[in-house]
Amino acid sequence: MGDHTETLQIKFDPEKISYSELLEIFWSDHNPSSYPYSRQYRAVVFFHNSEQKELAEKTREEIASKTGRNVYTAIESFTNFYTAEDYHQKYYLQANRQLIGEMKLIYPQFSELVDSTAAARINGYVMGYGTPEELEKDLPELGLSEKSQNELIRAFQRRN
Repeated sequence: MGDHTETLQIKFDPEKISYSELLEIFWSDHNPSSYPYSRQYRAVVFFHNSEQKELAEKTREEIASKTGRNVYTAIESFTNFYTAEDYHQKYYLQANRQLIGEMKLIYPQFSELVDSTAAARINGYVMGYGTPEELEKDLPELGLSEKSQNELIRAFQRRN
């Protein structure tokens, strides 16, 4: 396994969402006062420049002040990002034969599937994330046949 931390990399357009807004989402989506029991599963925010570092540290201090608790989320300079092995990518999507079969037709190269926003959204819905309203809104934009759209709805409903 080696010395690593499981994380994700977000490529974002600052014209659409700011680093500050991403930090706001991050802080609201995990428990920063949870002590990490291993390096592999710790919470960390990576920064690419001094402005991002200052914002991350400022928001961490605000969370600590607001909650009155220790914040164990690390803030570190970005160095390298390594993608996980293929079998970890879009894990829930890959477990659904109907959906992964169709996605492989759309994205013949696995790297294209891994980088696909549509595949990421489908993977999330298969796991039960999102709302029925979001799924209904996204469904026509995901590039799926009617049969796969129905399968995605069923998969989503099984988790909710």
